[in-house]
Amino acid sequence: MKYRAVIRQSDGWWIGWLLDLPGVNAQERTREEVIESLKIGAIDMLATQVPFEPDSLMVVVDVPNPNWAEEPA
Repeated sequence: MKYRAVIRQSDGWWIGWLLDLPGVNAQERTREEVIESLKIGAIDMLATQVPFEPDSLMVVVDVPNPNWAEEPA
């Protein structure tokens, strides 16, 4: 799966967060490290067990990629 990330340098650190998975963010010394930390955070977030309440429904919502997210041919 692919998720959109925002990364940038701030005071000698690289910081980043995933737009599509709120709560997944990272701070590292290098660009490569912050991207790897974001990947690990996403894996951990997606592996987290979410309590399921009785009378609730779990559904999958398929949202198409926006035009700007499509890879060039």
